[in-house]
Amino acid sequence: MKPFKFLVGLLLGALILILPLSQFQPDPLDSLKTLTVQLDGRKKPLDTVALETVEKLHGSARYKQADGETLNYLQTYLSMEANDRDWNQEPFILFSYPPLKEDVGIDPERKYFTFRELLTSESLARVINVAHRKQADDQDLTRNEREALTIEDRVTLLYRTVGTSSLPIVPHPDDAKGTWVTLPDAPKLYEAEQVAPLMAQFELLKQGYRISQEHLDAVGSMATELHNGLAALSPEVYPSDRIMEREVYYNGFHPFAKAWMLYGLAFIVMLGALWMKVLDNLGLYWTSLGLFVAGISIQTYGFFLRMQIAGRPPVTNMYESVVWVGLGVAAIALFFEFTSRAKYYLLAAAPLSVLCLVLADRLPAVLDPSISPLVPVLRDNFWLSIHVPTITLGYASFALAMGLGHVALGHYLFAPNATERIRNIAQFNYRVLQVGVLLLTTGIILGGIWAHFSWGRFWGWDPKETWALIALMCYLVPLHGRLVGWIGNFGISVTSVVSFNAVLMAWYGVNFELGTGLHSYGFGTGGSELIVGAFVGLDLLFVLVAAIRYKRWWPEWGTSENATIEPTLATESVSTSSESA
Repeated sequence: MKPFKFLVGLLLGALILILPLSQFQPDPLDSLKTLTVQLDGRKKPLDTVALETVEKLHGSARYKQADGETLNYLQTYLSMEANDRDWNQEPFILFSYPPLKEDVGIDPERKYFTFRELLTSESLARVINVAHRKQADDQDLTRNEREALTIEDRVTLLYRTVGTSSLPIVPHPDDAKGTWVTLPDAPKLYEAEQVAPLMAQFELLKQGYRISQEHLDAVGSMATELHNGLAALSPEVYPSDRIMEREVYYNGFHPFAKAWMLYGLAFIVMLGALWMKVLDNLGLYWTSLGLFVAGISIQTYGFFLRMQIAGRPPVTNMYESVVWVGLGVAAIALFFEFTSRAKYYLLAAAPLSVLCLVLADRLPAVLDPSISPLVPVLRDNFWLSIHVPTITLGYASFALAMGLGHVALGHYLFAPNATERIRNIAQFNYRVLQVGVLLLTTGIILGGIWAHFSWGRFWGWDPKETWALIALMCYLVPLHGRLVGWIGNFGISVTSVVSFNAVLMAWYGVNFELGTGLHSYGFGTGGSELIVGAFVGLDLLFVLVAAIRYKRWWPEWGTSENATIEPTLATESVSTSSESA
């Protein structure tokens, strides 16, 4: 019965993977999607160029027009290339940072602005000029200045995209690492009679899309001719269709979006199994486990695809680290779940993995998903492959511990007499915290060794290094306190929740709020400290309410039935000592 229920979960997961069936149907523009472009230091399909361009400009892969019609990223990009409307007046450019909008006198309630509005804003231009002068003098920028430079990049990107032929789609004649050129510059590399037909095909393609978007078969035929003609210029240099098709498939398959759906479904089924005994008797625990395994499998598959495309471990920017932490939370929980059949590991992990993947899927302007070449300090793949995954797996362990802490504190609030269950959850939590401390300590040491080879010193009190150490101390101290009996089950539950704020600062705060230090390759803009601050505040309020309930500081909560909700320190000390051994 158990294998059958597990298989049901896997089959339900497979059903989500194959839906909608339209993802497997041929597209008339497939030849256009796989047209190779050398951009941002690598060769990528036009489909990826369109996706990255639209997401950077608009913060979403879809653009809802004033008439209510929604365009996907390829339609939007081709519309810009064909210049089939007045893009000066389209409210298309994302501007989402309220403090900067207030500083430059722009409506803080609006999210999207036109090219003309931003280009003609004198106040915004002043902030940008100050930021450029500071950069020239090697000075640290304020948050407003960094956000202003991001807006400048978006305005420049739109200007370079609309109505131009600036894509380097013409391969170098004989050098695989040589610089590609645009079609207007192609005569510098090839004979005029070789490139003249291609230039004519390209113009016909743009005109054809402009006037016949509802009849794309003809456009697709022209795209195929252009694609074949460019490949024929230099067959040895031009990448194979298989390589480009793999990346187009990755863009369209959305493995991480499918994974969070599976995690969410697994959570709902597991919650039902825990909430209602009759559902548990039907074997829904194993169905939930099957769905969870399906989620991990598709997320791992997505990572494998991304590694093939990038040629490196996908853990070099904030987007990749968020997705990796989501996978780490799920994998660590699955390991403990298979060894203990506790149910609470999956219950705590699934919402966290969903949160990580939803953030990565829905916030491309904040968590940039584009695949870019590595900065020099990251090009040693040996250290990249062990330091970054190790330290972020430590973050994943602490995130799982935070989830278990919330489950435990929820019991203290709503089921304080379930002493055995609370004791078990605390023990589960303690094991995960031990794993997290081991991983984070290892990651910090490996980072120091890497820093020695890259920067000539093991430790330099860089903000990223400092906050990683602070996060480690926030867990080491209470773990030792638990070992000697100074804090009990409630204390370890509170610690797992509150201490995660130090991890959040090391992971998010240094990159998006401080924005200083040698780890500049991880910095970003567009993050909302108000949303993060509100989340932290509500979380701490939840801990405070649980503490009031536990300590019986509120009169009606001071009844004798709640007097004992955890074992004595002596008993607990013996238990935790055996755990540490």
